[in-house]
Amino acid sequence: MLIVEPKFKPELDTKFLPASLWNREFRRLVDECVGKRMVTLQVTRPDQTSYERTEMILPDEEKFRELNWRFCERLVKSLLWIWGGSRIRIAGAPEIMERLKACYSPGGERAFDAEFMGMSVFREPFEVSSNLLVSGNDQESPSSVSRVRGGCRIGFDLGGSDRKCAALIDGEVVFSEEVAWDPYFQTDPNYHLEGIADSLERAARHLPRVDAIGGSAAGVYIDNEPRLGSLFRGVAKKDFEAKVRPVFHELQKKWGGIPFVVANDGDVTALAGAISLGRNRVLGLSFGTSEAAGYVDRSGRITGWLNELAFVPVDYRKIAPTDEWSGDRGCGVQYLSQQGVGRLLPETGIPVKEGTSLPDRLVRVQECMEKGDDRAAAVYRTLGVYLGYSVAHYADFYDIEKLIMVGRVTSGEGGQVMQAHAEKVLETEFPQLARKISISMPDEKMKRHGQAVAAASLPVVEGVLL
Repeated sequence: MLIVEPKFKPELDTKFLPASLWNREFRRLVDECVGKRMVTLQVTRPDQTSYERTEMILPDEEKFRELNWRFCERLVKSLLWIWGGSRIRIAGAPEIMERLKACYSPGGERAFDAEFMGMSVFREPFEVSSNLLVSGNDQESPSSVSRVRGGCRIGFDLGGSDRKCAALIDGEVVFSEEVAWDPYFQTDPNYHLEGIADSLERAARHLPRVDAIGGSAAGVYIDNEPRLGSLFRGVAKKDFEAKVRPVFHELQKKWGGIPFVVANDGDVTALAGAISLGRNRVLGLSFGTSEAAGYVDRSGRITGWLNELAFVPVDYRKIAPTDEWSGDRGCGVQYLSQQGVGRLLPETGIPVKEGTSLPDRLVRVQECMEKGDDRAAAVYRTLGVYLGYSVAHYADFYDIEKLIMVGRVTSGEGGQVMQAHAEKVLETEFPQLARKISISMPDEKMKRHGQAVAAASLPVVEGVLL
């Protein structure tokens, strides 16, 4: 067992075991060990693009096997959900490869991940092998896009409790609105389709013409198709395939075939931050119904990575909270979202009626926060510690200079408390990262409508420049 002693323990969750500290301690042990060996991991996609990672691990000895397994298994899990792929290739540790095969097989611990990444997202059977691609380390998807702003555009953002839409002329917002809806667990796909179409029509009334439409929504989007998304979790699989998956292609036809691009809401969060700040190397985190994330690289592009940090492990304790969807433990969604707030609320002693929804639990905490209730502040202090350690973990995969915090959880004074505690964790535990990464939050209007405005910039219109 590794001995990991965080200098900051979340006051409402003192057993939290940060992935960033565990990995740091593991690597320290490896550095001091005679007989360490190199392992190469690749996550690849059907088009043969791949993400390659080389690490040193401990010798293949009985006393080290569980440590090596914990490190490699959690690393593979993180790479799958950050980069995205349907094949795991591993060389240098045959015993790890065999365990991964079993883990990602039907009935294995990661059967959900294998089915999701295989048939649901990349539409091929999931595979684990030792056959490395010679051309590895591409680390970019061909779907990389740049941002543009000219012309008459509509941008929309589909959230779990509302849908936002904006109309822009040459980058200037001429209309923006937020419409409440309740897409979760709606079984009729027409509910979603009609709602999206309604928002587009309402925005179009404020434009002389529509040159392009860009959208932002939770879930995995490839080739403008939702391969899986929490917004549509109530729709039966056959209806999802028949009506939901082609919805944005059908809308594009309805609007005369104009450029129409839909991206993951986390990517658009990062894009919104990059646009507002005039910065690149931006990681955007949206603390909403789930944890959404996106990244703008050094060239100012969103890269086509999945960036599904909700499913990336940030807590390595064996009995960490379980994600209700994937069944895995310690994933970000249980720490940096409304689900995290809802999980912590009983620990505060703040009374709440049984059966209260997660959005209403958040409202209850925020109301108490406005009244100066320290029990509510404890929730945000805890979230801030989670965030500080998690940012250090994310920096193991992303080159980050700016972290943007958005989403309903960050609204009000609570967001400032989160930010302050995250910065304190970084300054104390990871001073090199603290000198490199700055954390900020946009104003309330940008938090609520910035994604819709940024989404409008996604499509490229012929003859229109940045």
